[in-house]
Amino acid sequence: MSNDSAGLPVRIDAWVWSVRMFKTRSEAADAVKAGHVKLNGNAIKPSQQVVPGDRVRVWRNHHEHDLEVLATVRKRVGASIARTCYKDHAPPPPPRQFLPAVPVRERGAGRPTKKERRDMEKFRRNTR
Repeated sequence: MSNDSAGLPVRIDAWVWSVRMFKTRSEAADAVKAGHVKLNGNAIKPSQQVVPGDRVRVWRNHHEHDLEVLATVRKRVGASIARTCYKDHAPPPPPRQFLPAVPVRERGAGRPTKKERRDMEKFRRNTR
C-alpha cells in the first residue's frame, strides 16, 4: 500500500477509482453523482471524504458491492494492492444461467404450424 495517505481522509470518487471499482476518475465521479455509490447508507457528493472503517456500497455491472474501507489511497494502485484496501461483504453474484439451444427450422419447410408457432412464442417469452 502506498504510505502517502495511510488512514487519512480521501475523496470518495478518488478512492473508488483508486481501488479499481471504476475505470476512470470521471466515471467514478459520475457514478457518485448518479447515486450509484453510497457512504454509510447515504447518498453523497464526489467530494465526500472516506476513512478506514466506513462502509461504501457501489452498484456496478448489475451487481452491488458492499465494501468496508480498510485503507485509503489517493493514487490508482495495482489490483493485488487494491484488494487489500477493502473487504467486500456482498454475496457473490448468482451463477449465470445458459439459455437452451435456439430451435432451428429447416430451410424450405414452409410456414410453421400453429403448435410450432406457439412453441416459438413460449420460447421467446422465457428468454426475456
